[in-house]
Amino acid sequence: MSQTMTAWLQNIAASKAKSPMPILSFPSVQLLGVTVEDLIASSDLQARGMKAIADAVPSLASVSMMDLSVEAEAFGSSIHFSHNEVPTVVGRIVETQEDAEALAVPDLQKARRCGLYIEAIRKVCGLITDRPVFAGIIGPFSLAGRLMDVTEIMVSCYTDPELVHKVMEKTTAFLTSYAEAYRGTGAGGILMAEPLTGLLSPELEEEFSTPYVKKIVSAVQTENFLVGYHNCGNNVPSMARSLFGVGAAFYHFGDSIHLKEMLEQAPPGVPVMGNISPSGEFLGGTPDSMRRAVYRLMEECGRYPNFVLSSGCDIPPKSSWDNIRAFFSAAEDFSAGKAL
Repeated sequence: MSQTMTAWLQNIAASKAKSPMPILSFPSVQLLGVTVEDLIASSDLQARGMKAIADAVPSLASVSMMDLSVEAEAFGSSIHFSHNEVPTVVGRIVETQEDAEALAVPDLQKARRCGLYIEAIRKVCGLITDRPVFAGIIGPFSLAGRLMDVTEIMVSCYTDPELVHKVMEKTTAFLTSYAEAYRGTGAGGILMAEPLTGLLSPELEEEFSTPYVKKIVSAVQTENFLVGYHNCGNNVPSMARSLFGVGAAFYHFGDSIHLKEMLEQAPPGVPVMGNISPSGEFLGGTPDSMRRAVYRLMEECGRYPNFVLSSGCDIPPKSSWDNIRAFFSAAEDFSAGKAL
């Protein structure tokens, strides 16, 4: 790309007809004829898959898959793999303060799958040159929840905050180095997924997530490397002031959130993306229902110059390509003034 990422960002708000920017990567398995397990084990397949998607649809940017297990695996968590489902974390590795103290920040040189994902982004940046490439990483609190167990970290925020903060220090240090490694690939930025934070109260979010996310953003964001923030938790609207204060370049919200509420509270010129349901429309809908969903959302949010149409989260691997294509064609038709 000939322009800086900051200029790319500014052009989004200035453009009347914006291309959508869904989190669309896992459905590449259908284009390549491989399994999810094949995809996550090969940097070549990941790069080829992202390129195939970029050739197939006019997305605003190419966004890598949200595999929220890879960072926990680097810390030593057990991972469940299957042929056609996204990997998941099994069990917990931090229970006590002693566990937290002993928890080692992973060496990226030894974190095999993290290194593979970094290499995939490096490769795809050489293949996709007409739009930015964004890598996906987990957020620091969501990673801590996978190391401690989701239920346990929620309880510990009240009963043992010192334990949570100690784990957060470790996850933040690792994610900063991970993001810096992505910055060296030529990527235009990262999209950080922090969904577990969206289940907290605003007060707990401000204590246990915002300072750490802000630290990562401050450390890695430049005019040529942007940090996007994703959250799909139900409590997000009540913590909008804090979330918009972390300094991310753009924000992406899930389909459980009334996106208009977030657009009303967003700083001027900061893109807010979302939020067609991945499961309800991309996976479980039809081309007709997708078209109606896109028109409804664009009628409600399209008057905001910083609104960018997207999926509500990562689009599932088995999602219908008829629905994916309908998503893009509906966006184009709406912008052209065509009737539903």
